Amino acid sequence: MSKNFNKVTTAGLVIALGIIYGDIGTSPLYVLNEIITGRAISEQLILGSLSCIIWTLTLQTTVKYVILTLKADNKGEGGIFSLYALVRRRRKWLVIPAMLGGAALLADGIITPPISITSAIEGLRQLPPLKHIEQSTIVAIVIAIIAFLFFMQQFGTASIGKKFGPIMAIWFAMLAVLGFSHLLDDIGIFKALNPYYAFDLLTTYPKGFWLLGAVFLCTTGAEALYSDLGHCGRGNIRITWIFVKACLILNYLGQGAWLLHNYKDMVIPAQVMADGFNPFIGIMPQWFKLAGIIISTTAAVIASQALISGSFTLISEAMRLNLWPKMKINYPTEEKGQLYIPGISLLLFIGCIGIVIYFQKSSNMGAAYGLAITMCMISTSILFANFLVSRRAASVWIYLYLIVYLTIESAFLVANLEKFLHGGYVTLIVGGALFAVMYVWFRSRKIKNRYVEFVRMEHYIPMIQELSNDRSIPKYATHLVYMTSANNPKEIEHKIIYSILNKKPKRADIYWFVHVDVLDDPYTCEYSVEHIIPNDIIRVEFRVGFRVEQRLNLMFRKVVEELVSNKEVNITSRYESLERNNVVGDFQFIVLEKYLSQDNELPFFERIVMKFYFWLKEISLGEERGFGLDPSSVTVEKFPLIVAPVAKFSLKRVFHEGNEFE
Repeated sequence: MSKNFNKVTTAGLVIALGIIYGDIGTSPLYVLNEIITGRAISEQLILGSLSCIIWTLTLQTTVKYVILTLKADNKGEGGIFSLYALVRRRRKWLVIPAMLGGAALLADGIITPPISITSAIEGLRQLPPLKHIEQSTIVAIVIAIIAFLFFMQQFGTASIGKKFGPIMAIWFAMLAVLGFSHLLDDIGIFKALNPYYAFDLLTTYPKGFWLLGAVFLCTTGAEALYSDLGHCGRGNIRITWIFVKACLILNYLGQGAWLLHNYKDMVIPAQVMADGFNPFIGIMPQWFKLAGIIISTTAAVIASQALISGSFTLISEAMRLNLWPKMKINYPTEEKGQLYIPGISLLLFIGCIGIVIYFQKSSNMGAAYGLAITMCMISTSILFANFLVSRRAASVWIYLYLIVYLTIESAFLVANLEKFLHGGYVTLIVGGALFAVMYVWFRSRKIKNRYVEFVRMEHYIPMIQELSNDRSIPKYATHLVYMTSANNPKEIEHKIIYSILNKKPKRADIYWFVHVDVLDDPYTCEYSVEHIIPNDIIRVEFRVGFRVEQRLNLMFRKVVEELVSNKEVNITSRYESLERNNVVGDFQFIVLEKYLSQDNELPFFERIVMKFYFWLKEISLGEERGFGLDPSSVTVEKFPLIVAPVAKFSLKRVFHEGNEFE
């Protein structure tokens, strides 16, 4: 871990403001609007809702994430897959909450840009000249902003990212000033700091418990505080959160005081709500509204950008942990952590546009928002409890943590289920589909591994050496490189031996077997070499962290260069004419790609999993590109995967009359 991990710096504080608070910081745009829709604005409703918001931000965001979960750093990195990497050796089933949490975060990345940007743009209706702007025009503006945002992803966000901090500082200052300016509208608003009013709302207000579904929207971005731990450092996050939380609470209190002062005992007419009524815009002075809407839209775009970038990082980690199909990754800038996955960008873009077109209004989107992310928070609670166990924390604290947070998050989940028929099913379908992809990719690997046959290397060394010296067989390559999944250096897959000796004998001067071991920590990058037969059979093992890009072509070349400089291997071509002139021999990589044999009798569920797996494999990157190999030096060999051979069946030969053999 970096010694500066907890260090607080001015630059670190600005960066933290810019990249991790976008989602939670833009929640004042829509939270109270969601709460008051269709309800009479009473003191019980406003004080109770604000009390719920304040204590949700305190218990869920401050205590759970800022104080507790940030301690679970993986060599300075955070996020649900970093946490999973820390605890995955404890229980095999922990992969399920990890996949559920990852899928929920991706689903969140599809709904957050539409609801944030739409809420901001709908504020245009508060400007007299644009009072009657059509919803179709709002939708068109939102789609244009989202399209531009996704178009810019391919160029990287390094330079833009540096400007995010100051803009978000302006945004939070604006939240605080606007909220503070309306506190005196109803001085009794400070009663909301008392948790009694939250309890009163949930227990005595008609259908008060179900308001938790809307209240939950105030903390949906809490997971980002942990996910971006590596970018900002624990110290910077904890200091900036004090400022951010104060600004958020001031704004919520200001909105509540303004509502009680102007609309007490009133139900806002449906038409007024449809025309863009929003207490967040309402607390702005008329002369400031245009500027406020521009700043709000910018903050919403920044929130969206942070989620999109986070989705790229999440998927790259999932790929390296073998929880997602291999996809093309671009690195648009030299900045650490800057990556772009075209396939995921397209998926998110289609999802965002679909959400905007389907729901049209931010008030409709609120019904779809929050249901999936509760699953992520429950998953984090389960994984963090296992982290506490691995750190030998006292059992009483672990059980207390689980009881408190599983109770809170289960309550939010149940309350959010009311949204299911009003749009919640959309995010559950999206999240469910993403989880299905992860589960199939993970489960199929387990099914395949049950039937991968490993053999002892020592049994085949003499045969490989004989083949290497057999000049009656045309030479296949000077250096023949196989990717192996065998963790034990004394073993090798039978299919590799079959490829070398049986399929079409492949004579080479030096055989290399390369194994990649993905580690639980993020940035380790090291290798070891075993000379099974010096200058004849060599095994190279790479040990890389789950956040390290697996560029095997470059890594293997560096290993060979070091071995040559240490005089451990001679890579000169063995062809006489080339050897005399010290020409380096050719390297040929063999990648063995599986296909599902028809000769299988799998159980129905496993057959479905394997069919889906091979369909995903067809549309994802091939093995060679997934490993970052140069296609010009790679041969892909296909071989059948027979995971459950068909049972023996009887076949009887019959003879035609007169053709019997005596």
